Amino acid sequence: MPDVQQSKTSNDSITRRGFVAATTATSVVSGLAAHAAVAAASRSAQDKIVVGVMGLSRGMSLATTFAALPNVEVKYLCETDSNRLNAARKSLSAVVDHEIVTTGNFRDILDDPDVDVLVCAAPNHWHAPAAIMACNAGKHCYVEKPCSHNPWEGEMVVAAARKNKRCVQMGSQRRSAEKIIEAMTLLHEGRIGRVYYSRSWYANLRGTIGKGNEIEVPPHLDYDLWQGPAPRQPYTSNRLPYNWHWTWHYGNGELGNNGIHSIDLSRWGLQVDYPTRVVSSGGRYRFDDDQETADTHMVSFQFEGDRQIIWECLSCNRLGMDGSSFGVSFHGETGSLKIDSWGYSVFDEKGKQQEVVTGTRADDDHVANFVAAIRADDPTMLNAEIETGHKSTLLCHLGNIAHRTGDTLNCDPANGHIINNPAAEKLWKRDYEPGWEPTV
Repeated sequence: MPDVQQSKTSNDSITRRGFVAATTATSVVSGLAAHAAVAAASRSAQDKIVVGVMGLSRGMSLATTFAALPNVEVKYLCETDSNRLNAARKSLSAVVDHEIVTTGNFRDILDDPDVDVLVCAAPNHWHAPAAIMACNAGKHCYVEKPCSHNPWEGEMVVAAARKNKRCVQMGSQRRSAEKIIEAMTLLHEGRIGRVYYSRSWYANLRGTIGKGNEIEVPPHLDYDLWQGPAPRQPYTSNRLPYNWHWTWHYGNGELGNNGIHSIDLSRWGLQVDYPTRVVSSGGRYRFDDDQETADTHMVSFQFEGDRQIIWECLSCNRLGMDGSSFGVSFHGETGSLKIDSWGYSVFDEKGKQQEVVTGTRADDDHVANFVAAIRADDPTMLNAEIETGHKSTLLCHLGNIAHRTGDTLNCDPANGHIINNPAAEKLWKRDYEPGWEPTV
């Protein structure tokens, strides 16, 4: 299924319904009102949607967002760290009026016939396998970004959604932001002429992770289930709860961690799918520690039709492009448009600012859009339907593969597959712990 939110001239265009629904979803209330009208044709808007949430760092915020929607019940909280699980149960219990089931094993969620939705906010190596298992179990899935740990998984989760006819939404919430949707409409309608170039960036001030040691697994952690589909590695002192992001075995570096947000906007604005060429440069420049992924990273993506995206990362220096830590700019024949976190600015061809529009966060709207699509039994309503998420996530994977191999990647513009590079093609898929390889 192609991207929903593209112009009608793009090969990503399925239907205008998803775009119209998104542009009206300026709040949770308005989002719910929009989907109530279509729900009657398939599933009553009064039917309760039952949710289980897996992974309670980012997942705790999502659990609260889901629980705030009318007729949505967060029945399960799941976490392999029992300390975090108990704290999450206590926190959510203060805002809901029903008993919450806690578990350390997400299979309990999939096995419950009353559950409609799995929310996967576990570490990256879990995203696609859990989403695939959810679809196979008949559940819809809200899966955090990036939607996969490697390209092969991304294709598999799209296949699982199609085969099982499930709504699968990636957590790229800017796809549901009113003012960003407005900015994309301006781009696609020609406000700055033909758009041919996009810059995107992310900057942070992360410290060193140091040198870790192999130690015993803490008693409150089910480390075997935390690793899940990943081949087993010893527990180290400096990897959990967050620094797994910086090792290839579990994470995707800053490109997959935060680059996905800005690259997704670049791809959306340029109306491109798969690249023809990917070039990467950078490395681990700031600290001598255990991090494997780059802290200083530049990636270039070229597409058919004379269009290009570049992405810049500074993990250890907060001064990003134009002095901001996050942003995306688009450059066309008659001007430029720049997106900040939730709003945008328009410039003429000389760089003079013509318009500034502020926006607000869209987490609530993104979740409401997902619930609306479930009630309407219509995945085309999703603002970040899984194929949209896969196409953007794949750019992150290709950038990382180019970085790891040191090679320029030539790609098939029909599907993004790497051409004539056996070393790079080996990174298309990972090895799995026996019994854990996803199947559709």
